[in-house]
Amino acid sequence: MKKNTIKYFVDVILFVDICSIAIIGLLLAFIIPEGKTGHGAKYFLGLHRHDWGNLHLYLSILLLLLLIFHLWFNWTWIAQSSKRYFGRHWKNAMWCISGAWIVVLAAACILIRIG
Repeated sequence: MKKNTIKYFVDVILFVDICSIAIIGLLLAFIIPEGKTGHGAKYFLGLHRHDWGNLHLYLSILLLLLLIFHLWFNWTWIAQSSKRYFGRHWKNAMWCISGAWIVVLAAACILIRIG
């Protein structure tokens, strides 16, 4: 199979996965009730709220695996583009971008625990 064909299918699966995660997240946030409710209130399309949460988790893990594969498969392009934009300091720029991403995730975790 050609490299571009593999990239295409990985990107299609990434798109479907991200859309699925978003839709399930919206279901969990706005449609399926939390807390104590009537017996059937926490069910949607035959699945309990916890089942939807588990599906959300598994799709998120799949997303991470696909993203790692996507980055690995496109690493040459990423490195060349970074060299073009940042010149000889491209590795430092990549470390800064990675560090900023980690800071944003840490801040989000802290805010979620406080709220």
